[in-house]
Amino acid sequence: MAEVQRPTYDIVIFGASGFTGKYVVRETLKFLDSPNSPLKTLALAGRNSSKLSDALKWASTSHPTIPFLTADTSDPPSLRRMASQTKLVLNCVGPFRLYGDPVVAACVEAGCDYLDICGEPEFMERMEAVYHDKAVEKGSLVVSACGFDSVPAEFGLMFNSRQWVSPAVPNRVEAYLSLESDKRIVGNFGTFESAVLGVANADKLAALRRSRPKRSRPQIPGPAPVKGSTIEHQQELGLWAVKLPSADAIVVRRTLSTLTDNPSGLPGVKEDTKQAEKRAAFWSTIKPAHFGVKIAAKNLLGVFGFIAVGLSIGLLGSFSFGRWLLLKFPSIFTFGGFRKKGPTEEEVASATFKMWFVGYGFSDASLASQEAAKADTEIITRVMGPEIGYLTTPIILVQCALIVLKQRQNLPKGGVFTPGIVFGPTDLQDRLQENGISFDLISER
Repeated sequence: MAEVQRPTYDIVIFGASGFTGKYVVRETLKFLDSPNSPLKTLALAGRNSSKLSDALKWASTSHPTIPFLTADTSDPPSLRRMASQTKLVLNCVGPFRLYGDPVVAACVEAGCDYLDICGEPEFMERMEAVYHDKAVEKGSLVVSACGFDSVPAEFGLMFNSRQWVSPAVPNRVEAYLSLESDKRIVGNFGTFESAVLGVANADKLAALRRSRPKRSRPQIPGPAPVKGSTIEHQQELGLWAVKLPSADAIVVRRTLSTLTDNPSGLPGVKEDTKQAEKRAAFWSTIKPAHFGVKIAAKNLLGVFGFIAVGLSIGLLGSFSFGRWLLLKFPSIFTFGGFRKKGPTEEEVASATFKMWFVGYGFSDASLASQEAAKADTEIITRVMGPEIGYLTTPIILVQCALIVLKQRQNLPKGGVFTPGIVFGPTDLQDRLQENGISFDLISER
């Protein structure tokens, strides 16, 4: 019988020389060969080895010797070679709807695990539709949205949910995202490009959903939330807010749907009974709720700015010349919020985020079933951390990766899943807390 070849590397970072990729390299190097870290071997992959070399020099003062692999999304054999040499690929090459599919295909084929920082619902749901069954069979764990999209939303909601101690139950949780900085807040151009392409492909997502079996819906106590006004003044938080069309609420709903079908979560490939009990105990504390996300500012002018950017993407993103304009002149259409060359080091260092979770529900579940049930309890929690695209995203991705390396036996054998359902029962929240992303209970009343 032929000996099974063991992977050469624990992790390969694909797209390591890109804007976000080099920050992911910098974060990963903190854990390479450090005490108690499962990460012993690392390689960087991309199209151009001199760019990889520049990224490594930028990311590290000590210039460790790290191998470079040549891999290109337009060359599937190169991706298969990359995937066959590692336990885990961290994919930083977006927009994922343009470049992600062949990377997922290569990882599933090779049976290696895959994490990315995607925030594009159409890509994530398509990967699930196309690759889930094969990933289960090959033992390849594929988890998208392991960055600012959508771990703070998923874990923020679960943290809020765990504050509702029986007999109390939540009915809905509204998240308010507030981005703060003493300098300009400049977003990642890849994020902007994904948003523009998302508008262009909205009909594809709708068609994909129509072609798929309906997802299970969790039983949420109390009435469905009513549609509020477009602009909300959240007086308690001192914020003005408008709905944010992000992936977060969609990813959360997918997690809650999987949980509805698997009330004790997903069994680990080689977990012991103690771990199985711990997993079931964790999920028994998570109560589903209606969930929405809004982007917030301290004044009304900030909210009008968000609306103007949203309208320009919505109107121009739906036809090709409009998309060309948006992607050619992002700074003009977003008032400097996105630009091709990305933020400076200073702009990244000075930015932070706060995500508030305002939960409304009932002090006793029996009240929820009454005819004109009105919520009588409010619990506010908060997740906060550094700049979202280049600091928080790499912190989250790398901690998810370390969990995959260290606790693989406790995670599902394979399949395409959301981060919440895979990492919920692990120590991810504690790890994020240790690395600068905090979870706090603000008030209960």
